[in-house]
Amino acid sequence: MSPDDLALLERDLERVPLRQGQILEAPNRPIEHVYFVENGVVSVVVVNANDHRIEVGVIGLDGVTGLPVIMGDDRSTNSTYMQIAGDGQRISVAAFRAAMTSSPSLYALLLRFARSFMTQTAHTALANGRAKLDERLARWLLMAHDRMDGNAVPLTHEFLAVMLGVRRAGVTVALKTFEQQGLVTTRRGELTVVSRDGLEKTANSFYGVPEAELRRLIGEQL
Repeated sequence: MSPDDLALLERDLERVPLRQGQILEAPNRPIEHVYFVENGVVSVVVVNANDHRIEVGVIGLDGVTGLPVIMGDDRSTNSTYMQIAGDGQRISVAAFRAAMTSSPSLYALLLRFARSFMTQTAHTALANGRAKLDERLARWLLMAHDRMDGNAVPLTHEFLAVMLGVRRAGVTVALKTFEQQGLVTTRRGELTVVSRDGLEKTANSFYGVPEAELRRLIGEQL
């Protein structure tokens, strides 16, 4: 964003640690703060009345939480929480709305990010419905890697299974195959990306379109 827009936000930003599992937005509850994540990964998860869960999107240093606020609402039906711990800055919804109102350029930038996130969620739906487990897992690892500083991705097999909406045993088998192919290494609670090119080939066409759209909409401002 421009220096003027950054200055507009900075006076109300508060630096905060973000622990794994920390809830940033609860379903159907008013959103209190918008978060700019500088390290870590946020997971946006759909939850129904029977507590079935599946991830529909991720946010990291590429964007901001609070998309319902950007779109003029005050809450979401989704659960939004820290998937990978980190830190960032937060701003109250009232101050965030005031900044958007006073700066058309800031508002336009936020809308472009919201547009790119909608593309990501649409392609997540496509992957969930049409991709094989290894393709979905490779796509997810690439998306996490895009938002991490380094090659390590600190997540358990169980957490990955929840995010992908599959059984833990399936994730374990797929990761073992990835290790044998030299794509990743694993140890308890952590995965390390070894061959990004190999993961991209495994993900096939299910990775790339949302990432290109983010670059198109945000461009050199990333």
